[in-house]
Amino acid sequence: MTPELGVCYYPEHWDEALWAEDAARMVATGISWVRIGEFAWSRLEPTSGSYDWAWLGRAIETLGAAGLKVVLGTPTATPPRWMLDRHPDMLALDADGRPRGFGSRRHYCFSHEGYLADCRRIVTALAKRYGANRHVAAWQTDNEYGCHDTTLSYSAAARDGFRNWLAQRYQSPDALNRAWGNVFWSMEYADFSEVGLPNLTVTEPNPAHAMDFRRYSSDMVVRFNRVQAEILRAHSDAPLIHNYMGNITDFDHFAVGADLDIASWDSYPLGFLLDRVDTGEAERRRYARQGDPDFQAFHHDLYRAVGGGRWWVMEQQPGPVNWAPWNPAPLPGMVRLWSLEAIAHGAEVVSYFRWRQAPFAQEQMHAGLLRPDSAPAPGLGEAAAVVEDITALGEVRQEEAPVALVFDYPSAWAWDIQPQGRDFSYLGLAFDAYRALRRAGLSVDILPPDTERLAGYPLVLIPGLFAWTDTLRAVVERHTGVVLAGPRTGSKTADFSIPVPLPPAMPGLDLTVTRVESLAPGIEIEIEGGGLVRRWFEHLEGPAPGLLRSAAGDVLAMEGKRAYLAGWLDAAGWDRAIGLAAGAAGLEVDPLPEGLRIRDCASHRFAFNYAPEPRSYNGRTLEPGGVAWWPR
Repeated sequence: MTPELGVCYYPEHWDEALWAEDAARMVATGISWVRIGEFAWSRLEPTSGSYDWAWLGRAIETLGAAGLKVVLGTPTATPPRWMLDRHPDMLALDADGRPRGFGSRRHYCFSHEGYLADCRRIVTALAKRYGANRHVAAWQTDNEYGCHDTTLSYSAAARDGFRNWLAQRYQSPDALNRAWGNVFWSMEYADFSEVGLPNLTVTEPNPAHAMDFRRYSSDMVVRFNRVQAEILRAHSDAPLIHNYMGNITDFDHFAVGADLDIASWDSYPLGFLLDRVDTGEAERRRYARQGDPDFQAFHHDLYRAVGGGRWWVMEQQPGPVNWAPWNPAPLPGMVRLWSLEAIAHGAEVVSYFRWRQAPFAQEQMHAGLLRPDSAPAPGLGEAAAVVEDITALGEVRQEEAPVALVFDYPSAWAWDIQPQGRDFSYLGLAFDAYRALRRAGLSVDILPPDTERLAGYPLVLIPGLFAWTDTLRAVVERHTGVVLAGPRTGSKTADFSIPVPLPPAMPGLDLTVTRVESLAPGIEIEIEGGGLVRRWFEHLEGPAPGLLRSAAGDVLAMEGKRAYLAGWLDAAGWDRAIGLAAGAAGLEVDPLPEGLRIRDCASHRFAFNYAPEPRSYNGRTLEPGGVAWWPR
């Protein structure tokens, strides 16, 4: 595969006299793809049932005639103002019962049947008109599902839909009462119509109730996307894409991805570092102009799995963004580094957001490849440099990594519902495991729990899995490599009860978790020989030998090729645990200099320097923001 570059463009924002000039400059830069249309509903349908396709048709023809391939977005993330008059109750409600109002975007409830019907209508009209257009080479459904906390809605539409979902799932109120344990606190229901949403309760709601509402809400995202995918497939052979976001776990991305051809995500390394990455202030200052060394790679590997191997970056940060607490400019070279790192992880396309910085509205402070006056911004030169790099690289081929990390969206919901410690985060735990693998110089594949693909991996990590699935338990039972699980893995049933036998109930490991405790900030357990347990610790019972120990008990126990981690470790502890697990799996670790990361694929080895100082690796010195590669 030879990767390509793209850019996000909004012809409706600019004088039509600029379109041809913009398209020519894109092509001259080396850009092949252009995404349009995802926010244009008010221009496509100014009033209900009255369409204006002329401007969009001219834009597609202008861009296509210049040699650009068009990704056409469905405009359902931004319903126009008249839509709210048609459906006053279409707005999502937050957990406090307040409506998410008009005036920005994503102001809809996934459960609202009337809004879904209007989405069917606009997507059908769009697909019929442009499904066979020679310049429309891909489609994007909606935009950034779940962004701005918009997956969960506590509206009347969600309540009614949830009751129907429960009736189909449980068939009888008695079955629901048994599954949820509603005998506790006299929470039993005589009819599904009595079940409300798990908000505005005096104290915490039943976790099983909250978990089913998370499942229902995820299913509504899947349904919303599937409706659009089926319409588009009926009228077009072009591949279907959605652009997911970083650090969003509110819905099951694997389930959404099953209806699409390609996964993409929107990569904003500096915004995420200052807004979403759980790290210390010193690290934030150190990497403020580079981004976290592992956050982008983690999402690259995750969305490669969501896309079944095919994935893009739909929006790549080219300069300062507008939405983080502080918005610094990237270190020179970082836009090129981010782009090449995505390519190293298998991205077919890296698309920059956006072509020209908007001089108006909410994102006017968000940089583009061009300034508002159309002069080049720094990102344009770096994008052009990536084009030269792509030519030098040639075909970039992927291969199976030596390590698999199992990632499970329901586990994120479970530990959000019942963290047991205020700072417990499933995503944070999985990310810390991933970081340790990367510090050891290991490339990683991220996989869903219901997969048979784990069989070929020498080392498999399963951090914090909420409940075992039958598929995963069977795969682990017959797996011939090393499996490292925990903490909290298998600690609940699917109905959110404590299982008996007690966890982890891991095939091939005679071990029982007898007690758990969460550790407040500043409370730490020292590991003998180096490293600390923070946030979470489990007390173990059983004959499995302890490989990492503390005065409070074993931290890492291993029997044969099955290992269990009983705590959330600091970086030093994780490095020791990964070193032991990798050694047992026959993998050679290559501890990397701070800030340096490598990525192995079938055709190349890449090295990336996120550190603000030069780093040396394999006989080469990489300046800050530097990239190197070697043929394999």
